[in-house]
Formats: sequence, C-alpha cells, structure tokens
Amino acid sequence: MKFSLTVASAALSLLMAAGMAGTFFAFSAGVMPGLNAARPASAINTMQAINQKIQNPVFVGAFILLPVVAVAAGILLLTLGQKSAALLFFVAAAVYFAGALLPSFAVNIPMNTDLDTVAIPSEASVAAKVWSDYSGRWTTWNTVRTVFSFGSLLLMSAGTYVWGRNG
Repeated sequence: MKFSLTVASAALSLLMAAGMAGTFFAFSAGVMPGLNAARPASAINTMQAINQKIQNPVFVGAFILLPVVAVAAGILLLTLGQKSAALLFFVAAAVYFAGALLPSFAVNIPMNTDLDTVAIPSEASVAAKVWSDYSGRWTTWNTVRTVFSFGSLLLMSAGTYVWGRNG
C-alpha cells in the first residue's frame, strides 16, 4: 500500500508540474505574444476573460497543491528508504514554491486583479498604455514561473530516476 501511494503521489506531482510548466510556457511563448499583436482593447478584454476562466478547480488545484503532493511523495519515499529521491522531491517542491507560487502571489495575481478592475478604454492610446504597462512585466514574471516550474519538473524526474535506479 505504501509503495502504491508513493507511486501515485510521485506520478501526480510529475503530472501537475508538467501541466503548470506547460501552462506558464504557453502563456509566455504564445498567448501573450498573440495578445500583444491584437488591438490593446481586445487584449485587455481577452486577458480579463482568461483571468476569470482560469480560476477553476483543475487549474487552481494543480497550481496550489503541486508542492504539497511533491512533499508527500518525498515523505513516502523516505519511508521506503529512498533518501536521495526524497530529497529531490523536497527540493522540487521548494523550487516551485519559491519560483512559481511566490511570484504568482507577489506579482502576477495582483497584476491580474488590477487589470480586472480596468474598464476597457475607448481611446486606443489609453488602451495601449494600459496594455503595455501590464504585458511586459506580467510576461517577464510569468517566464520566471515557467523556468522554475520546469526546474521543479526536472528535479522530480531526477528523483524518479534515482528511485528507480536504487529501488
């Protein structure tokens, strides 16, 4: 039973990390450049809609619970005598927390909240200013989240490899 729980928590943490890294990557590599190519008023309107729709149980669950599940996998790995693999899962959780969750709560989410309160400007130059003030900084910090999320995924992958090699 303990082995099965360990496999499940390790697999779930890997899937969650891949999902989060991929989501952040897609925003930096495609969504934001696409919105930057649109009319600023359309970009603001679209990002406001995205900000509302992304607040769903699947995204929020993976976003918040990823480090918890990774720590659970680490604890379970310790109970199986897999100290090196456990350490990699613990470090992966810390990397995600520090590089994805903290910037999200310190920068990206407050910026989203601020953008959500903006009435779509009818004047193109005002909309362009609102969007340019938002897009560059948001994308920079989102790219930080992307890098740290992929780093977390790589650490969990290494933990899985070490576990398989030692187990």
